[in-house]
Amino acid sequence: MSLPPLPPRRYCDQAATSWPKPPEVLTAWHRAASELGVAAGRGGYREAVEAAGVLDAARQVWSRLLGGVSSARIAMPATATLGLNIAIHGLVQQGDHVIATAADHNATLRPLAWRARRGAVEMTVVPCDRQGRVDPEEVARSWRPTTRLVVLSHASNVTGTVQDAAAILQIARDRGGLLVLDAAQTAGTVPLAAEQLADVIVAPAHKWLLAPHGNACLWCREGVEPEPLVQGGTGLLSDTLEMPEAFAARHEAGTPDLAAAAGLVAAEQWWQSPAAACERQHATGSRLAEACREQLESIAGVRVVAGEGGPPIVSFLVEHYAPAEVAAALEVAAGVQVRSGFHCAAEVHRRLGTPEGTVRASFGPFNSSDDVQAIVETVAGLAMAVRH
Repeated sequence: MSLPPLPPRRYCDQAATSWPKPPEVLTAWHRAASELGVAAGRGGYREAVEAAGVLDAARQVWSRLLGGVSSARIAMPATATLGLNIAIHGLVQQGDHVIATAADHNATLRPLAWRARRGAVEMTVVPCDRQGRVDPEEVARSWRPTTRLVVLSHASNVTGTVQDAAAILQIARDRGGLLVLDAAQTAGTVPLAAEQLADVIVAPAHKWLLAPHGNACLWCREGVEPEPLVQGGTGLLSDTLEMPEAFAARHEAGTPDLAAAAGLVAAEQWWQSPAAACERQHATGSRLAEACREQLESIAGVRVVAGEGGPPIVSFLVEHYAPAEVAAALEVAAGVQVRSGFHCAAEVHRRLGTPEGTVRASFGPFNSSDDVQAIVETVAGLAMAVRH
């Protein structure tokens, strides 16, 4: 016996990766793959030169997004996770102390924990409150003479709470340390003036920026020089076994994803400017998240884990149901696709009092009020079923 078809798809997992992409992004991606189809900068023929221009244009997109920083200080690793690993492993040394936070993502906590387990660094994880907020004074109190880095997720991917990165940066600078900022949830939702927020910023293109997978940003201010994590061909200085000194080339060994870079350039053209990207998210995503949050809070048996200030994320629980059960019910009953569980951020759940994780809905410019209504009505039905 065949199962009944699922309802039409309602994708509400934008915090993981944006979907759908604007048609212009897909067109640019396809053209780069089908018409250029070359290794950028690895030859002098026409398509190779054009492809190198695409990479330069993508680097300029990141420069504008970060408040006009020098594009020469921007490398484009394939993923933000790789960029964070480059920063973390490339900046810490034997015996260093590193401060992280309970609101951080595993993309920063796991590399640090890996080094700590091997005795290479000492690691302190400062707490957050029940909204996922980190008190900068906790960072100051945790500082030691050997502290080298503070690693911070700019916004929690569970609650959406934005951290006071500027205050934490000042603490680090006053003490001679560095701040590495994971901007995965704020690139495209919160204006980023890089020089005022961190010494190092890493962000992916595939989330709120509406670009494809395969392109991310690693920015380091002048004077911050991580050791390269990966060595290999760059298309430059190929007659030597030394990695190039230029920042981007030093951290871009291997063949870059040309189509992903082209998609990022097209995405910027779609959202017009960094400020416009944030405005569009607030005009649509934030409005939907607030409506979803308010209506869920009115349902008996539902707990909403409140965040503030950043990406349009709503995390919640339904009494007597595991998060995975709620997520499955949402898709089967209403076609709503959400994330459930720990969201690669288990530490924050110990502070939120959510030992099984949460259900997370997140909204972008292509979501609608119908998606919110589908979530609310399905969750209300689950809660009512328990009461009766």
